[in-house]
Amino acid sequence: MLIAFYKPFDVLSQFTQEHPSHRTLAEFGFPPHVYAIGRLDRDSEGLLLLSDEARWNDRLLNPRHAHPRTYHAQVDGTVTEEALKKLRSGIDLKDFHSLPCKARRLETEPPHPPRTPPIRVRKNIPTSWLELTLTEGKNRQVRRMTAAVGHPTLRLIRVSIGSLTLQDLGLSAGHWRGLTSEEQHRVLPTSKQA
Repeated sequence: MLIAFYKPFDVLSQFTQEHPSHRTLAEFGFPPHVYAIGRLDRDSEGLLLLSDEARWNDRLLNPRHAHPRTYHAQVDGTVTEEALKKLRSGIDLKDFHSLPCKARRLETEPPHPPRTPPIRVRKNIPTSWLELTLTEGKNRQVRRMTAAVGHPTLRLIRVSIGSLTLQDLGLSAGHWRGLTSEEQHRVLPTSKQA
């Protein structure tokens, strides 16, 4: 079984509650024995997969598979082509050097629903939206990368895993559903399917 979930802001990608004020996956009524494949930070939103089958872990998380994940990041400031070039070539983040990624500025704001609570807005500083596609997923990597090029992330949404997108799934924040066989195949690039 493979489940797609639109993880809302302020929810941990785990079932165990470590602090009484933290929301977890336990409140969303998932079938028994499923677990999150990978994670999204508490302050990130978007597509999270869950399964009761261990085989998905290696297929989706092992770096040797170079499995693509795409994010929309709303960042402080107006992003320049120079910042995009740095993101594309990889960034030195002290404890590791990020792999090259796809990065582009979105010319119009994507149609994501408003976040609750909304991001902080500063009157004199504009924001930009970026689309980044990575094949690795280190802790807080997208946030660290955008900050390293001078554009701290204000909002982060994972919009796709492989070629499976939130938009295609038609999920709203806090909702989930099992994936069809065809949708499961879209999670992995064709050359990576077992």
